[in-house]
This record gives sequence, structure tokens and C-alpha cells, in this order.
Amino acid sequence: MRNAHSVAAVRKAENALMDRLPQGALMQRAAAGLAAACSRILPRTYGARVVLLVGSGDNGGDALYAGTLLARRGASVRAVLAGSRVHEGGLAALRAAGGRTVDAAGDAAGIGDSAAADEIASADLLVDGLVGIGGSGGLREPHAALAGLAGAAEAPTVAVDLPSGIDADTGAVPGAAVRADVTVTFGTHKPGLFVDPGAARAGVVELVDIGLDPELPGAALECPQSEDVARLLPHPTIETDKYRRGVLAMAVGSDRYRGAAVLAVGGAMRSGVGMVRYAGSEGVVTEVINRWPETVATVLDPMDPIGALPRRVAAWVVGSGRGLHPMARAELETVLDSPRPVLADADALTLVAKNPALVRDRTAPTLMTPHAGELARLLPGTEREEIEADRLSQAARAAEEYGCTVLLKGSTTVIAEPGHPAVANPTGSSLLATAGTGDVLSGVVGALLAAGLTPREAATSGAYVHGLAARLAHDGAPISASDLFDALPAALAEVG
Repeated sequence: MRNAHSVAAVRKAENALMDRLPQGALMQRAAAGLAAACSRILPRTYGARVVLLVGSGDNGGDALYAGTLLARRGASVRAVLAGSRVHEGGLAALRAAGGRTVDAAGDAAGIGDSAAADEIASADLLVDGLVGIGGSGGLREPHAALAGLAGAAEAPTVAVDLPSGIDADTGAVPGAAVRADVTVTFGTHKPGLFVDPGAARAGVVELVDIGLDPELPGAALECPQSEDVARLLPHPTIETDKYRRGVLAMAVGSDRYRGAAVLAVGGAMRSGVGMVRYAGSEGVVTEVINRWPETVATVLDPMDPIGALPRRVAAWVVGSGRGLHPMARAELETVLDSPRPVLADADALTLVAKNPALVRDRTAPTLMTPHAGELARLLPGTEREEIEADRLSQAARAAEEYGCTVLLKGSTTVIAEPGHPAVANPTGSSLLATAGTGDVLSGVVGALLAAGLTPREAATSGAYVHGLAARLAHDGAPISASDLFDALPAALAEVG
């Protein structure tokens, strides 16, 4: 598990550690790790042109000391000084090692034709030490202009702790920001490195151990790895039967959206569910049985659809493609009134947004799986753009307001649950940005709920396997939602 901690937690841990270490020792540890990472990226250190973008904070000092180590190994190091002040010890060390400086502080006007621009354009490696984890509100000048020049340069960029311009706690990018090829982060990961839009600018993230672990509290965010998911997934034994593997009830799809039912049931079938009990109209039941003959299906009576809903089940999936008509609302109320875990998706979320008490007053486990637009409806007064700009905070807010688990789908799938660290899924892919993949996900996660996983566990492992399946389906080529059916068993096998 890769754990990430808030800025406040990192600062507190750093202060506690620095009280026991010689002055400057923590920065020297960080600089040594940073310099080593830079050396691995460069074809050779001796003779390489390394340009440091140096702001006023401690990560500017980290960059200067790392530059000192590279200069001692024969690199030609230039420090572009952008802050109103500079770390004096780091600057003196760099100059003593033969490094030189270029002043870029002040107004950004004309910086494109400056010596700083020439140095950036001719660099073999750029080191972003403009703004550290305490930065907020977007980059100001001349930092924004320097970030733009770095983005246009051919040289790879290594960010110090996190790319400048990214909110360390949320991943929000409120303005100009550095786009790094590699981010070398110190002591612990930062949440913004795992959550878009910040994650998209972080590149490959490398963690340097500087001794913070004993001082850190519990994580603010977790980013699971394959072995973490393997521990969560159910592993049938010789005595396992279909009932122990879980019976999943599904009220999804409609005559208008028959594919939603086929896709959701397929996601469950290919994820190890013991049995799917599907309930729907005669036409949809026919479609489901034709594709998935293992399904135990019930044709609902249009005059009394509630009376025929499955009863003896381990979990429910409801909402996708079901519609917003009065019978769908009555069906949702009945399902949410049950004592079983419920995954609510798509149309069910629109109905919940009109009557939040359906979930807020529920005592049994509930998992909502919105995309950004649906979450905006669940949080009145919030726009979709606000959700996408700050996915982590908005998912956590919805989880608190509704008292349930929230899986926010999108460029980074984020899972939030009151009282627990958030989760950022690392296997997400733009390959999944196609119709129907969310229906498959609901089936995958529903199968895991039926097997006895908690909503947070089912969401975490289901999202991971779902994303991995997308990557495996056609070796990275475009996919459709139904391509996930064959890839899901492969993904589960790869996770173990």
C-alpha cells in the first residue's frame, strides 16, 4: 500500500524529527535522494547540463543541495533563482561546487528572451524546486512563466516533492503548474500525487525515505497495489458453494436500456459471484438469459413489480438504466429498506438526489458510485467542474453528508468513507471512457459485496480489477464495455 499524508501531518512529523537531528540533516537526506534520482535519469552525470528552478521555500534548498552533489560529480549546474529570497546555505554550497546562478525573480515580462530561458532551453535535465507542499492558489510570476518554459523544453523535468502548482492535499491545479516526468517525494507520498488533475502532472513518483515513518499518523489517502487487492479478494475453499460465494440481486436495465442489464450482470458473472438473481421486464430478462444463461431471472409483474423482487440475497445492485419513473422510485425505496448492502448507481443516484433521506437514514451499508455529474446532483449548488477540479475533497464531502461509501468514477477513481482514509485507484485508464463500462463496474463491485467484502473493500478491489482489465483487454488498444468480460478473469488471475 502506498500511503499519503496531509501537509499538516508531514510538517508535524518533520518538526518532530528535526528536533532530534543535527541542523540541516533532514534536507541533506532529501537532497541525496533527489540527486541520486537525477543521476539515474541522465545518460551520464559528468558534463550534463542541469538547470535548477529555485524558489524561496525549503524545496528550493533541496534542489540547491542536490545540484551541489551533481556538480561535484561533474555536471554543469545552473540555478535559476525565482524567489524573493533563497536558501543561503544551499546557494553557498552550490557556488562552492562550481555551480552558477541566473536571477529570474521579479516581473515575468521579457523572461522568454532572458538568460533563464536560454538555460532552460539548453538543459539536459530540469529540476523543479519552485514551490513546495505548502504552496496554494496557483503559481504566481515569475514561477508561472518558468513552468511554461519548462513545459516547452525538450529536457525531462524532475519535481522536488511534488510538481509546483499542484495542491499537495487534494491534487487540484488552480492555475499554471509544472508537468513533471518524475516526482521525487520525501518521507511519505502526498495525496495530490495520486489524484487528478495533479496526478496527471506528477509523472513517475519515487519515494525517498528520510526517516519520517515513526512520526507519521495514519494515512489521509491510500493507493493500493496488486498485493493489497489480492488480500481483499475472496478466495474460495474446498467447502465453498454458490451461496457462500454470494447471491447478488440486480435491479438494473429497462426496455429502453437493455444493454445496461447485460453489462452489469456480465461484470458480476466474470468476477466470481455465486449467483445472480436478476429482476426486470420480460424483454430484458430474455436479453440477459440469452447472454448469461446462468442467471436466475424473475419477470416482474408491471402491476406489482415490488412483490416479486428477490428476497434471500447477500447484496443488491440497483439503478443503472432503470429509469426515473414512479415504479423505479418505489423499487429503489424497497431495496434501500432491506438490511442488505446496496450499490446504488446511475438513475438510482438521481432519485436519491431528490430524496437524500433514502440513504442518509439507512443503517445498512450503502455504496454510491457516481460520476462527476451525478455527484454534482447529489451535492446541490456544486458544479461538475468543481467536482473534477477537486475530486478528493468532493468525494469525502459526499460520503460525510450521506453517511455512506462513495466511489467517484472518472480520470482518478476516488473512494471515500467516513472515518477511513480515502482511496485513489491506480489502474484507471482513459480506455474506460466509453459507454457501459460503469455498468460492468457495478457488477464487479456488486459481486464482491455479495461475497462479504465491506463497501470500501469491494469498491477498492473492484475498481482496481476493472481498471486492470481495461489495460489487458486489447493490450492498450481501444475497447468497448463488453471487451471487459474476457479480460476480467485475466485481471483477477494477475492480481492473484
